[in-house]
Amino acid sequence: MVTQVTSFGRSGLYDWMVQRVSAVVLSLYTIFIVGYLVLNPELTYDQWSGLFETTWMRIFSLLTFLSIGVHSWIGLWSISTDYIKATGVRFFFQALCGLTMFVYVVWGVQALWGL
Repeated sequence: MVTQVTSFGRSGLYDWMVQRVSAVVLSLYTIFIVGYLVLNPELTYDQWSGLFETTWMRIFSLLTFLSIGVHSWIGLWSISTDYIKATGVRFFFQALCGLTMFVYVVWGVQALWGL
């Protein structure tokens, strides 16, 4: 039996499901933000700031940050295992992608929650 050490999930089906769910979250967030901007053409900083001060919006944004990280990790992992055959190069690429996504998520949480 061959195991996938660097895969996000336990199986390809699990990764597929996680990527689809994260895509739905990203789509809903995009639709909401675009809709909010369209419905508020003369948006002020106070309105925008007020939107992101609400707990539900912070949670929605946090879920979106996590979805970006998971979605991109699964996609980049799939691409790297398909196209990068050299083990060392693939490991370096995956480590760099993982570190970059971790930094982006932490940075997003810090900006969102003001930590």
